[in-house]
Amino acid sequence: DFIMLPTVDFCFKELMQNAKVRQGMIAALLGVEPEEIEETILLPTILHPEYPDDKYGILDVKVVLKNGSQMDFEMQVTAVSYWTKRILFYLGKMYTDQLKAGESYEKLKKCIHVGILNFIHFPDDDRCYRKIIFCDKDTGEEYTDLLEIHVLELKKLPEKEQNESGIIRWMRFLGAKSRKEFEKMAKEDTYIDEAYEMLKHMSADEKKRLEYEAREKAIRDYNSQMLELKEVGRKEGIAIGAEQGEQRKAASIITNMLRKGKNPEEIADM
Repeated sequence: DFIMLPTVDFCFKELMQNAKVRQGMIAALLGVEPEEIEETILLPTILHPEYPDDKYGILDVKVVLKNGSQMDFEMQVTAVSYWTKRILFYLGKMYTDQLKAGESYEKLKKCIHVGILNFIHFPDDDRCYRKIIFCDKDTGEEYTDLLEIHVLELKKLPEKEQNESGIIRWMRFLGAKSRKEFEKMAKEDTYIDEAYEMLKHMSADEKKRLEYEAREKAIRDYNSQMLELKEVGRKEGIAIGAEQGEQRKAASIITNMLRKGKNPEEIADM
């Protein structure tokens, strides 16, 4: 009954090697029919630095469409405080890396970052999918469509399916945990069926299964280390707080003694 889960980034990357899977998912994101996505090409996922000491950005999956638009997909399973800044870094690098020295700005094409999060990033609402664009703060009027961020929060999906379609259906597939869930969705969508067939094929491949399990273990180990560090920090914080409390108490006693006329030598002896 073993089946790989798309929330493990190794599995997600493997799924996106399939052109039909890419076609179906991208069409759902852009709100168009899959037939309109005529061609997608995988690109290298290292964003080369402009300067020798510049930081490298590593993306999970980077795709270029026939019209020249670029998309990058990241499956992120662990919450990090700097996620927003990192995504802006990736998106900015992807946009500027399109031009070579001396080329015109007219060559720049649309760039889209898709963050698939297995944690809650926006805790103040229950919207599981949002599209973020550049717009006028006061009027809401779109300024440009050249840069977009799509955020998919898998943890916010309703527990039970609600006659879903489009990108929400794909989110349900990406967050599924069992063959039964995958099979149900595969019967309703030919592109998701293709993804499920890939999952079954990969899960039966011993070499890929070992790679998958190694990555899954690395994620678990990282999460365990983060929890341990948080616990150490919590205990240290309690100890520091207790020490500071004793210091404040002593300071209060000394202040009261001085007000009552005790001299410093008497207070020091006490």
